Amino acid sequence: MSRLIWRKSSFSEGGAVNCVEVATDPEGTPHLRESDDPHTVITTTPTALRALLRTIKTGALDRPGH
Repeated sequence: MSRLIWRKSSFSEGGAVNCVEVATDPEGTPHLRESDDPHTVITTTPTALRALLRTIKTGALDRPGH
């Protein structure tokens, strides 16, 4: 795997270490990791990541029991 350039959300505060970071490889495959555990990387597809982000934005994961 080529060297990935990791980015944190603009919502991450200055020194926060509990942040999700995202990188895309040259083929366009998204990779996710938690900043406090950078050696564990989740690879997904662009379609699956878009679906996850849409679900998060609706707040559906914020409601227990749904």
